[in-house]
Amino acid sequence: QVQLVESGGGLVQAGGSLRLSCAASGGAFSSHRMAWFRQAPGMEREFVAAITSSGLRTGYADSVKGRFTISRDNAKNTLTLQMNSLKPEDSAIYYCAADVDRSGPFPPTQFSAYDYWGQGTQVTVSS
Repeated sequence: QVQLVESGGGLVQAGGSLRLSCAASGGAFSSHRMAWFRQAPGMEREFVAAITSSGLRTGYADSVKGRFTISRDNAKNTLTLQMNSLKPEDSAIYYCAADVDRSGPFPPTQFSAYDYWGQGTQVTVSS
């Protein structure tokens, strides 16, 4: 059973930066594809970014490309999302997710592709 715990959310002004972390335990972190999703009130959970098990490939939603960077440290079982130039529309609960099977094309952007989820961390960007 993989357990994921996000941290690093908070309140920031537009144009600012935040760094989210996701600590993984209970599984073979280095063999999982990992991703960040987000969900704003009244909206569906949407894909933000993904990274392969090795960390050599990444994929991003168009809305965050050039502003967000996903990375991982397999030695520390940690996934990170560096968010720069934040906008009010980035406000949401951010979730990390693990794709254990690693099947299908990359990046896996569908909610159903992921097997484990964290509890989320709130990001609020003020204008």
